[in-house]
Amino acid sequence: MKIYDISMEISEDVQVYKNKEEKKAKLIQQYNFQNSSVYETQLMMNLHTGTHIDAPLHAIENGLTTETYTLDQFFGPCQVLDFMTVEERITAKDLEKYTIEEDTFILLKTKNSLDQEFNYNFIYLDESGAQYLVDKNIKGVGIDGLGIERNQSGHPTHKILLGKRIPILEGLRLEGIQAGYYDIAAFPIKIKNVEASPVRAVLIEK
Repeated sequence: MKIYDISMEISEDVQVYKNKEEKKAKLIQQYNFQNSSVYETQLMMNLHTGTHIDAPLHAIENGLTTETYTLDQFFGPCQVLDFMTVEERITAKDLEKYTIEEDTFILLKTKNSLDQEFNYNFIYLDESGAQYLVDKNIKGVGIDGLGIERNQSGHPTHKILLGKRIPILEGLRLEGIQAGYYDIAAFPIKIKNVEASPVRAVLIEK
């Protein structure tokens, strides 16, 4: 069995959405062996920093929060689709080229995985693509950008997916991952009443 880590590493230099200062992680040393008998660090960061799951509340007023998802939604069959040649956005027409099975977690591999710094023109999934995936009854969808949509008025991609309680996994690192079938494990941290949660996402080679 081979396990691939597809998560971003959290550090104070981690790439963040639109380079917003308030999204940057801060690691604060609270105790060390000079002032205590233990070593402890405090982590402060936005819940959308690094690899994370979006829940309905992120885009839908009064939407459900992360703890309402069941664990099985973040574990099981997964398919990585290669869109490295796609420019701008992934549409329903792009997705039609693949056979997508229901109850599968779909990961979208794009040129975003090559970006070391935040790219304001990152590849995203448009609303036609989101609706296509909903119609296929997928379990969840992930992308290697820090957002699954870019500058879409009203956030239709989020609303189409989250409106059907399909979790969105953002901030993946898929550069070295081949298209194909895997198992995924991407469990969110158990935090109550929030719209997002960091995850450690891995793929398990079948």
